[in-house]
Amino acid sequence: MNQEVLKAKQEVVNEIKTRAQGSQTLVVAEYRGLTVAQIQELRRALRAEEACMYVYKNSLVERASKELGYAGLEEYLSGPNAIFFSKEVSNGPKVIAKYAKRFGDTLKVKGGVVEGKVVDAKTINEVAKLPSKEGLLAMFLSCLQAPVRQFACAVKAVADAK
Repeated sequence: MNQEVLKAKQEVVNEIKTRAQGSQTLVVAEYRGLTVAQIQELRRALRAEEACMYVYKNSLVERASKELGYAGLEEYLSGPNAIFFSKEVSNGPKVIAKYAKRFGDTLKVKGGVVEGKVVDAKTINEVAKLPSKEGLLAMFLSCLQAPVRQFACAVKAVADAK
């Protein structure tokens, strides 16, 4: 092969690696049958959640996944695939799951990588059901606040009784 072609392919592999390292979740999904308008709508929704969608050659994604140590990801890399990168663990998969339901069989989640581990479509869909980071923090703070609130209510009840 021409050295320029090899250099261009290596640059794409490095781009994939950089995006994957900057993301906590990587999802591989087949997008066969989506219209341009549907893809644009999906990309806008992903952008709002700090996630993005790219289409790469499967062989280049496979090469990048081997360099990153994602053994097993290559089994999901057949056919026309879109690769979704998400900075937060559940934000990107939530959007993908929502649109997969909405678009029917035209967007199918195959598998992906969650925090460095290769997982199947079922696990990706489970991750999509998790609350966001802000939601988890709100739940945690609610748990911390509950004893103080109960103590304040008890003190107020004693004060009202007197």
